[in-house]
Amino acid sequence: MSTVVRPDSLDGALAALAAGARPRAGGLEPTGTAPVVDLTRIADLHGVASGEDGTIRLGALTTVAALTELTGYPALALAAGALATPQVRGTATVGGNLLQGGRCPYLHHPAFPGAHAEGRDCPSREGDHLHGVVFDTGGCTAPHPSSLAVALLAHDARVRAVGPAGTRTFPLAELYEPADPVRDHRLSPDEVLTAVLLPAPVPGERAAHRRAAGRARAEWPLVEAVVRLLPGPDGAVVERAAVAVGAVARTPLRLPEVEDALAGARTGTAPGPEVAAALDAVAARTTPLPGTRYKTALLRATLLDTVERALA
Repeated sequence: MSTVVRPDSLDGALAALAAGARPRAGGLEPTGTAPVVDLTRIADLHGVASGEDGTIRLGALTTVAALTELTGYPALALAAGALATPQVRGTATVGGNLLQGGRCPYLHHPAFPGAHAEGRDCPSREGDHLHGVVFDTGGCTAPHPSSLAVALLAHDARVRAVGPAGTRTFPLAELYEPADPVRDHRLSPDEVLTAVLLPAPVPGERAAHRRAAGRARAEWPLVEAVVRLLPGPDGAVVERAAVAVGAVARTPLRLPEVEDALAGARTGTAPGPEVAAALDAVAARTTPLPGTRYKTALLRATLLDTVERALA
């Protein structure tokens, strides 16, 4: 049975982590015997705050459900609303979703102890990798499962972490490591993710989110896509686009070729041939495993559907 420490300040949490405890938040129950730090009483980690410049700060313990009501960030609201079930969204947190572990069928398999230990070969490569990556960067074949990370990547979000060395703020993309087969994120064990920082919303933004999954509810996606279209002065022509995908690599990915193809597109119309060429280029640079070849076609189809919805 784990000992649970419930500090009401970040300093108290950092002291417990430095002593070897593990963090817990949201609805997660402690496992093992190591002490656990319950972060839920730390007020600084909760809530949504607006800056004078229009930027938004999401506390790491803000619930996923709260994001569905966030105005000005339609891609994030759509992704949050599609995540799991209402019960899960009401309990799961921003930080917990971003830092969750990969979906590996061998992680707790009794026949494969230490499957994620340093220096061990990945058993998924020769075994079960049906839900694995389609952009293979080596090491682990389990894609990162965070839906919020896909939307936040498209929103150019930054994250803030606090540790013994102080506070650091960095792009969300740098939170993840594509080549590390053991770690699901780059935070050190004695750091706490405290907030996500969003740029000011863009007036007139159009967005769409789609996930392809094995069933409609409470399932990890096989492929996930977010498209943001930022309008020019006349509101009808896309000045800039942001396109991100998830469940296809060890980290969520931006797709610059699709973003470039959407620049100059006119809303209310179907995607042009340059978009089709960009989607073909994305499919061509996939490196699927034997069991994930189906994801190449699924990725292209999901992206096309998401682009069409955003333009419409």
